[in-house]
Amino acid sequence: MIDPTSPPLALYVHWPFCVSKCPYCDFNSHVRDVVDQAAWRKALLADLSHEADALPGRRLGSIFFGGGTPSLMPPETVAAVIDAATTYWPPEPDIEITLEANPSSVEAARFADIARAGVNRVSLGLQALDDAALRFLGRAHDVTEGLGALATAQAAFARVSFDLIYARPGQRIDAWEAELARAIGFGTEHLSLYQLTIEPGTRFATEAAAGRIVIPDGDSAADLFEATRAMTAAAGLPAYEISNHARPGAESRHNLVYWRYRDYAGVGPGAHGRRGGLATARHKKPENWLGAVARNGHGAQIEDLLVPADRSTEALLMGLRLREGVDLARIARLGQTSVAGLIDETAVQRLVAQGLVVRDSDWLGVTEAGMLLLDAILPLVVRTA
Repeated sequence: MIDPTSPPLALYVHWPFCVSKCPYCDFNSHVRDVVDQAAWRKALLADLSHEADALPGRRLGSIFFGGGTPSLMPPETVAAVIDAATTYWPPEPDIEITLEANPSSVEAARFADIARAGVNRVSLGLQALDDAALRFLGRAHDVTEGLGALATAQAAFARVSFDLIYARPGQRIDAWEAELARAIGFGTEHLSLYQLTIEPGTRFATEAAAGRIVIPDGDSAADLFEATRAMTAAAGLPAYEISNHARPGAESRHNLVYWRYRDYAGVGPGAHGRRGGLATARHKKPENWLGAVARNGHGAQIEDLLVPADRSTEALLMGLRLREGVDLARIARLGQTSVAGLIDETAVQRLVAQGLVVRDSDWLGVTEAGMLLLDAILPLVVRTA
């Protein structure tokens, strides 16, 4: 029996394999010479079946194939996962099915088959529109190949997004504005624009520690951030989340499930999920995940009950990334507490006076000026146990 009052469920599917490891990447990605595709398809379907048993009576609003590099998946595997998921959970009529893709000509050649498998939205990892920057970022494609893949994607899929990384070493604001203007000109409905950060455990972290990489200082990064927001807003692609920009109605419905703190299932190595009050996580290493599926019928390593206070904290931290802000009354119910138990009202009022947040009855949001300082605002506002 389908519960018509429950919000649609989201499904995340992790494909962990890449051709090479990018020096800035701290995602759960791995390079393997050989992948047993039949074994992986069987294991993903088993892991999915476990989540379906744990989440009966739901509708499915979105599927997201992330990685790693999901465009390396055989289209037959993509189709099998979509078919199984939409059998377990009746899909919404406008279900969003996204696949992350590398912009290589080899992978672009699969786009038509991936679209026939049921994918209707692609997120393309262009990362830069400058060949020197792409070499620095460790990307295998150049600008010409990347733009060829973008054109192929726009012909194959109804909805297209792509990523760019800015605040790169030595990047001037005029150079970034020219690159971003070119990106906007391609006419996609969605852009994910990320500042380069040095993540622990990456090759860039080693390079930065040795002084061989220096990213723009705080003031320069702030100028780049503000220019990004102004240009995308002027082009009709306003920021709806701190790093994501879309035409109205073209926001990533899947990612909004995360940021609005709704239920999502996660399958595949390292995938996380939230179902009801449970936090789930899969074994990260591909071989460990496969072994767990073979032993247990699923790859789950963690299925822990979240205490109410942790649920409300997570919901606040995620929701305040959004331009739409958060419904404090709903989050208070998640945390089984009062609104006063969620936020530091003294800090909120101080930030309101500074024009950095807006507080209205049971609603709280971060202003445009505040988004620049979000990392500093969150620990001031959100009460933690």
